[in-house]
Amino acid sequence: MFWRQLTAFILMLVLFCGVLPAQAADYAPPLSFSNAELKGRDFSGQTLRAAEFSNANMELANFANANLQGAVFSASVMTGANLHGADLSNAMVDQVNLTKADLSDAVLTEALLLRAIFEDVNIANADFSDAILDRAQIKELCAKASGVNSKTGVETRYSLGCR
Repeated sequence: MFWRQLTAFILMLVLFCGVLPAQAADYAPPLSFSNAELKGRDFSGQTLRAAEFSNANMELANFANANLQGAVFSASVMTGANLHGADLSNAMVDQVNLTKADLSDAVLTEALLLRAIFEDVNIANADFSDAILDRAQIKELCAKASGVNSKTGVETRYSLGCR
C-alpha cells in the first residue's frame, strides 16, 4: 500500500513539474491599455487578441492589419483611427467614437458595436456579418456601404443586411 501511494505521489509530482509549466508558458494574459493615452500610437500588424482598450484615447492610432479578435474597446475614443484590414471579430466596440476612422476591409464579424459613432467613417469592403448594431446604425452604414471584404469574400451591404 505504501509503495502504491509513493508511486502515485511521484507520478503526480512529475506531471506537476513536467507538464504544467509547459502549459503555463503557452498562456499569456491579455494586454491591458485601459484608461491609457494612446493618441497616434502605432499598433499596425500586431497580434492583440483579447487586449483591453476600455476608456482609452486612441485618436489617430494605427491598427492597420492588426489581429484584434475579442479585444475590448468599450467607451473609447478612436476618431481618425486607421483600422484598415484589422480583424475585430468578436470585439466589443460599444460606445466608441469612430468618427472619421478607416474601417475599410476590416472584419467585424460578431462584434458588439452598439452606440458606436460612425460619422464620416470609411467602411468600404468591411464585413459586419452577425455584428450587433441597432437599426439607426445599420441605416447609417448602409448609406455608405460598398465593396467585398478581401479576407472573407462577403459583400459589405450583404453583411449589414442592407435592402
